[in-house]
Amino acid sequence: MSLRFARRWGSHRIAWHLHLSRSTVENVLRRYRMPHLSQLDKATGLPVRRPKPVRYEHPNPGDLVHVDVKKLGRIPDGGGHRVMSRQRGQSNRKTSRPGYAYLHHAIDDHSRLAYSEILGDERKETAAAFWERAKAFFTGHGITVLRVITDNGSCYRSHAFNDALGVGVKHKFTRPYRPQTNGKVERFNRTLAAEWAYARPYRSEAERFAAYADWLHEYNHHRAHGGIDGLSPIQRVHNVTESYN
Repeated sequence: MSLRFARRWGSHRIAWHLHLSRSTVENVLRRYRMPHLSQLDKATGLPVRRPKPVRYEHPNPGDLVHVDVKKLGRIPDGGGHRVMSRQRGQSNRKTSRPGYAYLHHAIDDHSRLAYSEILGDERKETAAAFWERAKAFFTGHGITVLRVITDNGSCYRSHAFNDALGVGVKHKFTRPYRPQTNGKVERFNRTLAAEWAYARPYRSEAERFAAYADWLHEYNHHRAHGGIDGLSPIQRVHNVTESYN
């Protein structure tokens, strides 16, 4: 019960964490009349009434890839307020002025397979070079990218980024002021914040940076995702591609 309230985990994630079957976890949740995640307040874990969201999904890997940048404040050497007191942490940040890291993401809509890098800016050249590496990553997993969706940021409207997309990849833009249009990558950002960026106190940005590759590997290869029936992204890629052979 504590995993549902304290961490707001679904039955797939709880079953994976406790090494139990999903049906066993769901039976326990039902027995104690636990509300669905959509009915819990994210901040408090208390039940609230919310309309059930409409979920869309493209049928094959590569049909649509969500691309975005997440701006994240760097941790000053010695740590911020999570390691020190709030006053000392704020003082340390002001003194060191660590600035920001820019997390560039590419998330496959169907499988949730994620390619992500921590980079120094969000300029058009950086975004274009990131996409070339992301496309190579998806190609290496047997995925042919047909469409990419981004927000209307200047780096994505640049000639450099569109040249990097190449022939045959259609570029779509999100509707202004409608972040849910790019919902898969927005959900990835929330997961990233809860399970990596703020999951534990870090004493420096280098320490948090060093933990990112392992977290991303777990996300892609081991973590159970409620939105894809408890599979990991790599399992869903293989399940689909094997069915074509």
